[in-house]
Amino acid sequence: MSTEAYVSSHIEHGINTIEFFHPQSNSLPGKILDDLAKEIHFAGTHEETKVIILKSGGDRTFCSGASFDELVAIRTEAEGLKFFKGFANVINAMRKCPRLIIGRIQGKCVGGGVGLASAVDYAIATNKADIKLSELAVGIGPFVVGPAVERKIGTAAFSALAIDATTWRNCEWARKKGLFAEMHENIENMDESVYRLANTLAHSNPNAMAEMKKIFWKGTEHWDELLKERAAISGRLVLSAFTKNAIEKFKMKS
Repeated sequence: MSTEAYVSSHIEHGINTIEFFHPQSNSLPGKILDDLAKEIHFAGTHEETKVIILKSGGDRTFCSGASFDELVAIRTEAEGLKFFKGFANVINAMRKCPRLIIGRIQGKCVGGGVGLASAVDYAIATNKADIKLSELAVGIGPFVVGPAVERKIGTAAFSALAIDATTWRNCEWARKKGLFAEMHENIENMDESVYRLANTLAHSNPNAMAEMKKIFWKGTEHWDELLKERAAISGRLVLSAFTKNAIEKFKMKS
C-alpha cells in the first residue's frame, strides 16, 4: 500500500477508474481536491470513457473529508474560500460530467466524504460504510456538500445528519435514505457488482446516458454560484477561535 497521497485514473474497455488516496484515512487536502476535479472533468471530455468509477485506496475508510492540517493552517477568508471551493469544484465536476459515475464505497464516509458519495450517480457500498456529517462538531457546517447530500437523501435526513454531528449512521440507514443504491456484505461482492454495472453501462448508448444525467441533475444549474457562496461561509467560520480550538481538540483525539 502506498504511503504517498495520489489521484490516478485508468481506462480499460470504456471504464475510467479514478482513484484517490491519502495516508490520513483518505482525507482531502487542496491538492487532491484539485486533481480529482481535473480528472473528473477530463474523463467527461474523453471519448474512450463511457462510464466512470470513483474509488479510494485502502479497505477501511472511503473518505474522511477535509484535511485537518490544512483547515488549521487557513489564515484569511481568501484562503478559506479557496480551500472550500476545492470541494465545490469536485461536486460541480461530477454534476456536469456527461458520463455516469459509479461510487465504490468500501468504508466509512465523513463530512466531505458523504458529499462525494452523494454526488456520484450510483453508489455501491459495503456494510462497513457508516456515515457522519461531522462539520458542526469542529465549528463549521456542511455548507458546500449540503446541496449534494440534501438532493440525494432529502431535507429531513440531511438535517438529522447535519445537526447530530457526532453520531454515526450505519450503512443500512444510508441505504434506506437513498444514499447507497446497493449494500454488500464484503468488498469482493461490492466489486463484483461495481464491475458488472460498469461493464453494462460501457456497452450502453452514451447519448442516452448523457441525456439521463441531465434529467437526474435538473434544478442544479445554479450550483456553480451556490457552492461558491457556501464555500465563503465555511471560509469565514474556519477562522474563528471557536473553530480553531474545536479542530485542534479533534486532531488530538484522532
